[in-house]
This record gives sequence, C-alpha cells and structure tokens, in this order.
Amino acid sequence: MDYGNQTLVTEFFFVGLTNRFHHQVVLFVIFLLVYLCSLLGNLGIIALICMDSRLHSPMYFFLSHLAFVDVCSSSVIGPKMLTDIFVEKKVISFLGCAAQLWFFLQFELVECFLLASMAYDRYVAICKPLLYTLTMSKQVCVQLLVGPYIMGLLIAMTHTTFTFHLPYCGPNVVNHFFCDLLPVLSLACADTQVNQFVLFILAGALGVLSGVIILVSYIYILFTVVRIHSADGRSKAFSTCSSHLTAVSILYGTLFFIYVHPNSSFSLDINKVVSVFYTGVIPMLNPLIYSLRNREVKDSFRRAFQRKKFLMGR
Repeated sequence: MDYGNQTLVTEFFFVGLTNRFHHQVVLFVIFLLVYLCSLLGNLGIIALICMDSRLHSPMYFFLSHLAFVDVCSSSVIGPKMLTDIFVEKKVISFLGCAAQLWFFLQFELVECFLLASMAYDRYVAICKPLLYTLTMSKQVCVQLLVGPYIMGLLIAMTHTTFTFHLPYCGPNVVNHFFCDLLPVLSLACADTQVNQFVLFILAGALGVLSGVIILVSYIYILFTVVRIHSADGRSKAFSTCSSHLTAVSILYGTLFFIYVHPNSSFSLDINKVVSVFYTGVIPMLNPLIYSLRNREVKDSFRRAFQRKKFLMGR
C-alpha cells in the first residue's frame, strides 16, 4: 500500500530527558563538556596523525577516519540536543527528523564496519608481519575504508525510507531526545512488524558480518601471540590490540542492547538513557582509549607538545 498521501504529521516533538530546571542545568553542562571533549579529542587525533609522519601507516589511517566519523556522529545529535534542553517545545520538522535519522544511522554503521577493517589490519600486522606492507597497500586501505561508507549508506537509506514511508497521523511526540529508529516507528499509524523485522535482520547481518571479521581476526591473533616466546613481544602485540578491543566492546554492547531486543514502552525509556552513552560518551571515549593505551600516539603527542614549547620559548 502506498502510504505517502496519508502522512498528516509535519513535525515531531521530543520528550527530552527531564523537565526539571536544575537537572537541565546539570545535563547541559555535562553534555556541553562531553561534546567539546569529543570534538577536541577527535580533531586532535586527526591533526596529530596528519602532522606526524611516523603515524602515516594503515593503522593510523583507519584511526583518523574513525575520529572523523565520531566527530560527524556526535555533531548530528549534540548541537540539537543542547539547544533543546531549555526549550519547552523541542520540535523538529518531518524532513529534519528523517535527515537526522539517516545521518545518525549512517555514521554509526560506518563506525561498526570501520572497526572490522581495523581488526583485519591488526590481524595482518601481527599474523603476517613480513607481508604487511604488501598486503595493506594504499589501494587495499582505500577499499577497506570505502566499503564501510557504502554499507552504511545502503543500510541507513533502507531504514530511513522504510520508516518515513509509513503514515504518521498523530500523536507526534517522540519519547526520546533525537529521532531514533524505534521511538519514531512507535508513532506510525500502521503495522510496523515488517519494519522491525527488517531492523532485526539487518542489525543481525551487521553484527554477524562485522562481528565474524573481528572475531576471526582476533582468534588468529591470539594463536599467533601465544606462540611468541618473548614476553616483551607478547606484551607489545596485546597493547596494539587492547585499544581496538575496548572500543569494539563498548560500541557493540550498547548497540546490541538497544536494537536487538523486544520493543516496549519500558525499553524505550531505558534506550533513551543508554542512547546518551553511545551518542555522546563513546565518541568522546575513543580518542582517550586510543591515546592513553597507545604508546606511539602518546609519543607523538609528547613530541608535538615539546615542539610547541620550543617555538613559544624562542
């Protein structure tokens, strides 16, 4: 059935996180700091990798794009959420809601597949070190980068098209602070079982495809590391993977909690709280995870800081 002419809703209103003024002040300060830290941290990682020739390798090529995706994903939600905190009517247009959902899904999906590309890079670096330069050529790196963007575009387009092709004739109050998929679907004036089935299948496919790549890569890495006789060598191999594993665990854990479980009014409220974590906190955590747990990034930052002090002292 064509639902296009049945859509009566032209705008949506967000419930937000709280209506209490003192809570709003606290949340505004926290979210503003988180958003600014996310921007500064990720843009700092990108600048550091661009400036330091020692970081011009496939691993840091992917890390710079992960930082770029984090900047984009947090910026899709952050500014609108901050401006809405003190506004009584938190409104967004119908097309604006569709655009926000599209870009949010796209960048989150790109990040998931990009983490899979980074896992493959670590597999080649540790399991086939002599072939690393040949295997991870510039062309291969570009393909491993373009692939996640294409997958993200196709899946985000599918979900957004399916969601906003449904009729919305009221109510138009979204139980969230942004246009997330499940809260918007709950307002449709039609059966959404097909949409939820597509969501479950695509989320499962995403998890299986990217998850299998990550899992198989780390199984081979584990077997290779166990065979390393030097304790120093094992420690170095694990240190290059620990940051990536931490980022994977945090992101996949929150996304699977939200998108691969039954829907209910209670779960929508829980999802709203969890969403704060993966829309704001994770993009802020990634640069900290990769800088604090990566010796090369810390050394590069130290060199950049010392160079700045030297130039200022002249």
